[in-house]
Amino acid sequence: MTADKSAPVSGSILVVGGGISGLTTALEAAEVGYEVVLVEKNPYLGGRVAQLNQYFPKLCPPSCGLEINFRRIKDNPRIQVLTLAEVEKIDGSPGNYEATIRINPRYVNEKCTCCGACAAACETEVVNEFNFGMNRTKGAYLPHPMAFPARYVISPQIVGTEDGQRCQEACQYGAVELDMQPRTVSFKVGSVVWATGWEPYDATKIDNLGFGRYPNIVTNMMMERLAAPSGPTEGKILRPSDNQPPASVAFVQCAGSRDENHLPYCSYICCMASLKQTTYIREQYPDAKIYIFYIDLRAPGYRYEKFYKKIRQDENVFFIKGKVAEVAGADGDAVTVTAENAVTGEKIHQTVDMVVLATGMQPTAVNAPLPADLRVSPDGFLINDFNKGGQFATGCANKPLDVVSSNQSATGMALKAIQTLVKR
Repeated sequence: MTADKSAPVSGSILVVGGGISGLTTALEAAEVGYEVVLVEKNPYLGGRVAQLNQYFPKLCPPSCGLEINFRRIKDNPRIQVLTLAEVEKIDGSPGNYEATIRINPRYVNEKCTCCGACAAACETEVVNEFNFGMNRTKGAYLPHPMAFPARYVISPQIVGTEDGQRCQEACQYGAVELDMQPRTVSFKVGSVVWATGWEPYDATKIDNLGFGRYPNIVTNMMMERLAAPSGPTEGKILRPSDNQPPASVAFVQCAGSRDENHLPYCSYICCMASLKQTTYIREQYPDAKIYIFYIDLRAPGYRYEKFYKKIRQDENVFFIKGKVAEVAGADGDAVTVTAENAVTGEKIHQTVDMVVLATGMQPTAVNAPLPADLRVSPDGFLINDFNKGGQFATGCANKPLDVVSSNQSATGMALKAIQTLVKR
């Protein structure tokens, strides 16, 4: 359905979410002449891709794709970026929406040169959420080395403290503003693209898999950070309990996915993520033994199938088809995976140094309902209503996708958003 011709049609597009889908949507629309407002709740753009060590199909580091996109955004005056921002309300109809957006304080203004003086002066440490809590960072911090905007953030935990004052006094450029307050802005837009992305399923909810009770059980996204040069161990994959190299690692597939008690659907990316992370371990520890426990292995497409077959040929990688019943602590810091081999019927107790849970993806909107008139599946994914038009979901806000498919989805939704703006 096209916009009501009696109502004025705005030529702007609101993109909610600054991950890979949001970036692609914003760039595709802006580079053909449309004004775009890009809203991101974190203090940086890049979303989950920024947290990866490598991504398919070329096993590139995030800098490979994000750096180019950040440059394109910086050079495009049609894109207005708002970080630490959240949509509070969307009113109106296709072609004529009013978006109310809350911008939370960064406590650092545009004068920041990333010199790091504020962090050097700061004594307080806070949990590093970018590394999934595996280490701590200063209360004045750059979210990660590639952060865009390239600007430090002051944690609200040190605002109003002596440490906060030290940070302000250390900045010779006047970039630290501890009296910043939240503010609300409004925009007239013709269409909205929701690129709100995904979050890892909370592994503590899966009681039988031991996450949170044993330090050497980590999630697949934690493994990405362990392998990343900017991660808590500077890229060295080490056991969290003692920072020692693991001689054996087990991957538990479908951790919470395809399970009526957790996520009933397949999360699409988990099999390939574990196979990719197997290469991380093999590169660092050629003699390490790797055990992959799976229900079914899914390699969607020729390129992924070829990658799977290559891993399969590794004599130190063992594939066990069977549902894992339990992951629990063993002697010392070891962990034991208990499963039944679906092929032989044999009950297996495999003790390893470290376990990686291939936790599924769930849409961010499932735990943070969006303030707009949207159709939502029981699992929290946004359902596109092309007849109604005006508001569209892209990337993992719509369904589980990998990076390549997310980009393809974003290009399509950019076109849908543009079509809403065209009067007929």
